Amino acid sequence: MAEHNLFGKLAEQKACQFLEQKGYCCIEKNYCVGRAEIDLIMQRGEILICVEVKARKTQFFGTPASFISSAKIKRLCAAMDHYIIQKELNVEVRFDVIECIVQQNQWIINHIPNAFYPWE
Repeated sequence: MAEHNLFGKLAEQKACQFLEQKGYCCIEKNYCVGRAEIDLIMQRGEILICVEVKARKTQFFGTPASFISSAKIKRLCAAMDHYIIQKELNVEVRFDVIECIVQQNQWIINHIPNAFYPWE
C-alpha cells in the first residue's frame, strides 16, 4: 500500500479512537457505494453521524477540511442515503469532519460537528 494510503488509514484509526473516547459508537468503517466512501459511520444517542476524515502533514495550503469539494459532499450524502435505505433506518443524520494534522510527530485532531448539510 502506498505511503499516503497508510497515512490516511492511520488518520481514520486516530479519528475513530478520538470519537469513541468522546462517547461515540463506531457502526461502520469505509462504507462504499459506487464511487463514494464514508470513512466512518458513528452513532451517538439517536443520531447517526457520517464522518469524513481529512489528514494532512501540513496546513501550508489550507486546513484539511478545505479540501472537501462540493462533489465529495454530494457523494457522501448519496452514500449515507443508500446506507439508511439499505438498513431501513429512521434516524437523524449529521455530517461531521475530523481533521488530522501531524506537527512535530504529534497528531492534532480537530472535530467539526455539523460540518456541512446535505442541501448545501
